Amino acid sequence: MSKNLKVLFVEDDAAVRLGGMQALRLSGLEVQSFERAEDALRYIEFGFPGILVSDIRLPGMSGLALLEHAIGTDASLPVILVTGHGDIPMAVDSMRRGAYDFVEKPYSSEQLVDVSRRALEKRRLTLELAAVRQTLAHRDSIEAKILGRSPVIERLRRMILELADTDANALIFGETGTGKELVARSLHDYGHRKAKNFAAINCAGIPELLFESEVFGHEAGSFTGAIKRRIGKIEYAQGGTLFLDEIETMQMSLQVKLLRLLQEKKFERVGSNELLQMDCRIVAGSKADLLALSSLNHFRDDLYYRLGVIVLEIPPLRERREDIPLLFEHFVLRAAAEYNKPIPDISSAQMRDLMSRSWAGNVRELRNVAERFTLGMPTRVDAASIDDSTEKPSLDTKLNLFERQLIEEALRECSGRAVVACERLGVPKKTLYDKMRRLGISSEEFK
Repeated sequence: MSKNLKVLFVEDDAAVRLGGMQALRLSGLEVQSFERAEDALRYIEFGFPGILVSDIRLPGMSGLALLEHAIGTDASLPVILVTGHGDIPMAVDSMRRGAYDFVEKPYSSEQLVDVSRRALEKRRLTLELAAVRQTLAHRDSIEAKILGRSPVIERLRRMILELADTDANALIFGETGTGKELVARSLHDYGHRKAKNFAAINCAGIPELLFESEVFGHEAGSFTGAIKRRIGKIEYAQGGTLFLDEIETMQMSLQVKLLRLLQEKKFERVGSNELLQMDCRIVAGSKADLLALSSLNHFRDDLYYRLGVIVLEIPPLRERREDIPLLFEHFVLRAAAEYNKPIPDISSAQMRDLMSRSWAGNVRELRNVAERFTLGMPTRVDAASIDDSTEKPSLDTKLNLFERQLIEEALRECSGRAVVACERLGVPKKTLYDKMRRLGISSEEFK
């Protein structure tokens, strides 16, 4: 929590200063002490990675004057003031002027450490949020598109940049909600095809004729309802990239046609005999082990090897938990901007809840929770804050949380198709839609 953050501790009483330093250091906090406020001034700058703890009454520059300087330099810098009994009204007034908190002498080591830890946590979140804002301001960088500081994500970004300029077909493996399309778009955006179109199609549950029409296009009159010529995704993405998500669900008959397309680099619109040249990079996404499926005769191994010239794997969120705070703050910031809402504070208890969850829906589920949190709607993050207080959640709250978990799990397994989810849950469509509306669940989040 406080890693790489520092406590600036200003106290003119040598014994008190030594005791405070020892208490903070024994708690694992990094601290630098000063006898005079003037000596601490050079460390106080915008974005300083830490907090300031200062006695109010000091020789020379007072603690209140130091507070004014600190807040003037960086309004988000947490400043804790140490007061004598007679200075309480002054300390309360200082909080109105921007101080984070105050402690009254004589204070215990536990008091000093506790308030410092809380201030450091607030500072850490503030600095991470500032980093997200800076990232958003530089959207062209790959760090802005694929967020995270974990080694696996840094390695994934490097691979994308190294492979983006090639024309080799690619396979992206990852669980539902990990961001396979985002990685596919990044392969497109950072390569020489970026000036052309990126097209995406989900292979799950599309009938053969409709799939052919979507991918290859069709001529007018080629089948019932084909009123005019349709340009398929391959033509739309000429010179660019075509992303085929959930390719593990593709029917075997379509796999044969896709294999032929990859081999011959030519295709025909449905209802036409004219051969057209294909010039687009094919990137496929899958949440299943395609080689294992091929051993069961559910996926062609020759198609796998044609597609998998490049293989990229996206780790599930539970395997990169260190990225959760950054991702959550990013989604909160984005939701606040989109819905014109203030940026809500998140407590340490709520962040612990986020870090401890299994995240079956991965980054997509985290984004959903962040948006609901920003809108002030019930989430399990809210439940964490309830659990941390003396107040116990009501039966209704527990039932709502349980219903939410079951519905979201069903929607996730059905790729957001509520009609299929209601059959899986064994409830009428109207009942499911009513519950989703009441709980604020959108099926779009799971597609």
